[in-house]
Amino acid sequence: MRGFLVSSIGVTCAAALALPLTPPAVATTARPVPATEAATAARPAPRAGTPDTTMAGRRAAEPYAPGSTQSLPLEPLSRNRATPTAPDAHEQGVTRRPVRHFSLLGVVWDDPEAELHGRVQVRTRAADTGTWSGWQDVETHNADHAADRGTPESTSGRVRGATAPLWVGDSDGVELRVRSQPEKAEAASAHHGTGIRNLAAAPPLPYGLRLELVDPGDDAPPHGASADGPRTADLAETSAAAGASAAEASAAAGASAAAEASVVNADLAPLDATEIPALNSAETEQEFLALNAGELTEQQQARPYVGPRPRIVTRRGWGANEGLRERGFRYTKKVKAAFVHHTASGNNYRCSQVPSLIRSIYRYHVKSMGWRDIGYNFVIDKCGKIYEGRAGGVSRPVLGAHTLGFNNNSMGIAVLGSYGAKKPSSAAVKAIARLTAWKLGLYGMNPRGKTYLKSAGSNLHRKGKKVRLNVISGHRDGFRTSCPGRKLYGKLGSARSNAARYQGR
Repeated sequence: MRGFLVSSIGVTCAAALALPLTPPAVATTARPVPATEAATAARPAPRAGTPDTTMAGRRAAEPYAPGSTQSLPLEPLSRNRATPTAPDAHEQGVTRRPVRHFSLLGVVWDDPEAELHGRVQVRTRAADTGTWSGWQDVETHNADHAADRGTPESTSGRVRGATAPLWVGDSDGVELRVRSQPEKAEAASAHHGTGIRNLAAAPPLPYGLRLELVDPGDDAPPHGASADGPRTADLAETSAAAGASAAEASAAAGASAAAEASVVNADLAPLDATEIPALNSAETEQEFLALNAGELTEQQQARPYVGPRPRIVTRRGWGANEGLRERGFRYTKKVKAAFVHHTASGNNYRCSQVPSLIRSIYRYHVKSMGWRDIGYNFVIDKCGKIYEGRAGGVSRPVLGAHTLGFNNNSMGIAVLGSYGAKKPSSAAVKAIARLTAWKLGLYGMNPRGKTYLKSAGSNLHRKGKKVRLNVISGHRDGFRTSCPGRKLYGKLGSARSNAARYQGR
């Protein structure tokens, strides 16, 4: 597959040509937003009812807003009956309050190995109408979406425990409650909404709980934009010289990172392209043979079994702020399997909002959870559109953080939404088939076949075990989890058959 992989020399040269002639800057390392930065990273929120509270008004007032994260510490919501003067460690939250604009939320805590056994519920206020939503559940079991243990990403010291993110749309008010529950009561309340409480037997909540409120920003960052939102007046009062120097360094780093992310797709699309165009079967085979000349067997040359390349929206297309992620890319050897996920972020989104939704998940993964980049290799929306996920090149074997224990030699595909009770759209299932037919075909894999992957350790397969898996698997095949939801998991058989058909098998 070397023909599909851009050489390091090519990446360096093309990146250099794409950059302004300014001195190079050292890229900063992504990390969760500390409490002291939470307020300064966010935009001020107008009062509900004013023209600027609408998304359209904000876009008109701010042609470019790079996004922000507010981080609010949770506080005890009740007192322990046995010791009335002590706060109850089994029930914490955030009282109802106005906040700066945000569109996605999640709860994080200090220890990534700690589990939150309980129920997380939230209410939000719509910024355009001022109407409060009903209580919504936030998916608490999210540790199975992660980098493998012992890898540089998992041992960086920045990683935190977290719930799944929840998309709520443009909001300016929030109320949160987190209740610890034994696992049986937790499952019952999640399924039946009974609100079962058994605090005497419930485990304590994880330490350092915080509510993360993510504003995705409005548009793709222009070259030279800084990684975070605008600074407030107290920071603006620092010396002009220091500010100018920091801005220049941030601009250089941002431009370099954007060029870096674009160059790795240069064999498939022009630099700075917002999408990689679709090809038909003949065009895809012609490209595959040309880029891999001299590396294929006679059988591969006669029947490549590569599905037509689908249209893919690039990171630039969905507005990734490349200054957020950790610089450089990490690769695995090949792509032998695809793990399908759901984001568990809810289904209340419009397809026109997807770029904002992906930017929010990206920021949540990097700034709140402490990952090097968004965890998934690809994202698919309910309208069937495919998006590039983790940076490194859509045709390359980019190492993701999606299936704990099985990130090596695999790729992670996330369908936006929650599919435990709701059926995925036919467009989304078709997109899974088209994407896997192409990407798995580049590495000679049959979507209807089986393969072996070596476990790096999960709650289902011990470390070092060689596990026989479907080439297109659900997340639950590698880890004991409900992901990708019962309804989506039930559609994977159809995706396998269609992907094989697209490959001409």
